[in-house]
Amino acid sequence: MTQFPDGFLWGAATSAYQIEGSSLADGAGESNWLRFSHTRGRTKNGETGDIACDHYRRTPEDVERMRWLGLNAYRFSIAWSRVLPEGRKQVNAKGLAFYDRLVDLLLAAGIEPCVTLFHWDLPAALDDLGGWLNPDSAGWFADYAQVVFRKLGDRVPRWVTLNEPWVVTDAGFLHGVHAPGHASPYEAPRASHNLLRAHVAAVQAYRAMGRREIGIVVNLEPKYAASDSEQDLAAARRADAYMNRQYLDALFFGRYPEEMSEIFGAAWPEHDPASLASLREPIDFLGINYYSRSVVAHDDDGGLLRTRNIRQPHAIHTELGWEVHPESLTRLLLWAKERYGGLPLYICENGAAFYDPPVAIDGRVDDPLRVDYYRRHLLAAHAAIQQGVDLRGYFAWSLFDNYEWAEGYSRRFGLFHVDFETQVRTPKASAEYFKRVIESRGATL
Repeated sequence: MTQFPDGFLWGAATSAYQIEGSSLADGAGESNWLRFSHTRGRTKNGETGDIACDHYRRTPEDVERMRWLGLNAYRFSIAWSRVLPEGRKQVNAKGLAFYDRLVDLLLAAGIEPCVTLFHWDLPAALDDLGGWLNPDSAGWFADYAQVVFRKLGDRVPRWVTLNEPWVVTDAGFLHGVHAPGHASPYEAPRASHNLLRAHVAAVQAYRAMGRREIGIVVNLEPKYAASDSEQDLAAARRADAYMNRQYLDALFFGRYPEEMSEIFGAAWPEHDPASLASLREPIDFLGINYYSRSVVAHDDDGGLLRTRNIRQPHAIHTELGWEVHPESLTRLLLWAKERYGGLPLYICENGAAFYDPPVAIDGRVDDPLRVDYYRRHLLAAHAAIQQGVDLRGYFAWSLFDNYEWAEGYSRRFGLFHVDFETQVRTPKASAEYFKRVIESRGATL
């Protein structure tokens, strides 16, 4: 029988700009995502997160939905510009009080808060100073983190510094499709390094306060070569170095993969050895976001990586074109254990955007593909535990249909369907399924 360990965290995840709305309420400052989404042509249909799921005003009822679902953990992020409108110095007491109330509501419902400090929304005032390209950004981040640690650290047992730094730099600095909308091979690796420096600074600030657990969340995607040719094998190694090893090798080994200089060429910066060594700050856990794998082939016209993805013809794909491949989750968890040691792991995001039918007259939303996605990936996670991986929690992405960044409201990941005009939430069949799985600790998979 499938059974997950005692103490396993069953959670769901969200992020501030994707669900909160009320972006400038109660003295909050602008974020770079507010600015980006209000710039013509940047997002699908010009949609913004101004209202999103209106979670800022509907928090108590949303926590009740988490309680109904049976969650014993909830991962959410803090909007930096809600707490520090200018990114530095002056604290917005009302903004900080929102998260204070949320933590208390969660604890009263028996739900452990897991807080992410940065999930892509940087204060616009800091963006004006260069954002993650500014070497001072590590200090800004540590100062912000200390403000939040002091307010919430007595009740929040587990913290995440950064969510998916790869997406921040690849989408925001290399390809320009996310905030801040830059497109420069010279900027992307510099932003990446400063993000890692910021992570280290926040961990050190946390340790100085004598707190409990802190880690980082990275998105990982196993890379398979399309053939056994040396060119395709090398292409897979480059793709793996760029997406998977760039951040983890730096944090665990104090070095970047050697393929990085090959990928970026003259745009790759020379890093001071002491700066690289300083990235090896111990963490208490590693969070992994997993959605899909990639099969890659060599392609001279394939950008910096000189690769192209090969779509698998007989596989199920999500609405974002991501192949459903749960076997790769097991492989990924084992790889993380073998390469980086046996520290605790958490699956901090896992889910899928599929077409959902409108809410039926009887209030049902049937999403069989998502139900099957969760079933197969939870089985894959359990298989990794059976093979010795110290996996301690699973967070579904996402609790609600939400603002899916540059895709606007066109892609739905939620366990709860959200009518964005009325803000009515309706549990989907996948929510009812996840609820049963949690109640049985996986026995009903």
